[in-house]
Amino acid sequence: MALYRALAFSSSHPRPHLHLLATFCHLLDIDGSRTLWPSPPPLLADSDGGSARAYGAEGCASKQFSSGFHLRSCLRRYEGAAAEGDRGPSIWDTFTHDHPEAIADRSTGDVAIDFYHRYEEDMGFLKYMGMDAFRFSISWSRILPNGSLSGGVNKEGVDFYNSLINDLLDHGLQPFVTLFHWDLPQGLESQYQGFLSPRIVNGFRLHRDMLQGIRGPGKALITLNEPWSYCRLGYSEGTFAPGRCSPWAEGKCTEGDSAREPYLCAHYQLLSHAAAVKLYRRKYQATQKGMIGITLVTHWFVPYSNSKADEDAVSRALDFMFGWFMDPLTQGDYPFTMRAIVGHRLPRFNAKQSKMVQGSFDFIGLNYYTTYFADSISLLRRLNASYDSDSHTLQSGKRRGAPIGAQAASDWLFVYPKGIREALLYLKNRYNNPIIYITENGKYMRMNIHRRA
Repeated sequence: MALYRALAFSSSHPRPHLHLLATFCHLLDIDGSRTLWPSPPPLLADSDGGSARAYGAEGCASKQFSSGFHLRSCLRRYEGAAAEGDRGPSIWDTFTHDHPEAIADRSTGDVAIDFYHRYEEDMGFLKYMGMDAFRFSISWSRILPNGSLSGGVNKEGVDFYNSLINDLLDHGLQPFVTLFHWDLPQGLESQYQGFLSPRIVNGFRLHRDMLQGIRGPGKALITLNEPWSYCRLGYSEGTFAPGRCSPWAEGKCTEGDSAREPYLCAHYQLLSHAAAVKLYRRKYQATQKGMIGITLVTHWFVPYSNSKADEDAVSRALDFMFGWFMDPLTQGDYPFTMRAIVGHRLPRFNAKQSKMVQGSFDFIGLNYYTTYFADSISLLRRLNASYDSDSHTLQSGKRRGAPIGAQAASDWLFVYPKGIREALLYLKNRYNNPIIYITENGKYMRMNIHRRA
């Protein structure tokens, strides 16, 4: 109930344009195995396995109430079938096989939760639960096996997604399609290092254009899911694919640069997003009658102390996590604080690019999970240059040993319901009240689930 209280907007804070979709998910630790429930799966449950975030389909469904507000249940079903249906390898295939130690239970996405073979069963569950929408992502290398036309268009992959969308519609479920959820084709990573190269912009535009053989995406098309997570964890910490970072960073990578590559990654993700939006608006939106947007993630932050320095630390933390993407999307350039601190390591948009990025969304998808204290680190202090240190903030869910909220099963997530309300108001007030989908929200839970063969 705390989440509902947190979202009760008063008359002094008019409700944001939050009239489309809301998500409340609890994530279950089920040791990486696909779970079959004896009865329909529990509402507010997300089966997030050991190789949890390695593969495609978000698998989130929603239920609409009489007010027009949707409650969404997430049942994270990852496609699996990594080597089936003429699908090409992705960077997560390479990463999990080359670095099994990077995954807690050393699992891969080869089978995952077997959504590829069992999605019809899932649709039956969701229909039984009264859901009316379903969010999933398209595996780029299932459509273009090597990421480009040189490897051909995979008809079997196109047929799979058409069958999935047909099944969704037959069950009265509206498709919400994400184009990219971190599984870059390995062919593009090997050819030109993926999102570190300007060539990826045309590559991503092509990926969007090749979906013309797939039925219209429905009400909402999402270009990217959490570019912050992809660029920070993949290029600053090196703990996610493609596993690049400076040698002293957490991932102990053999190649990469935590001071430069996260910013290049984000820059080309923004340009790729904007190019796909431009293409969609020009060729498809009038006939498909859908909306296109991007899903961003943010924590909320509160000052570690009442000092002005810690209040400034909150602003920097938000700029380096959320403003990094929202400022270009609404103003055509990165936040001033990032320009001042990062300097020449932060790429620049030319005038044409700035114009293309600015306003390149019909809605913003918002993922929120937790809130941290922000403690200021002096801007004069010399630190190892990296994205993680550039904000000059120490971020933690604890203050003097006391957690900001109950800690979930995952060590980074603290339950702080007020944070989602504050994040929504911040998005509304700072960025001119855009249409918002809450595309993800919830917590990890360790629960005993009875399985059946």
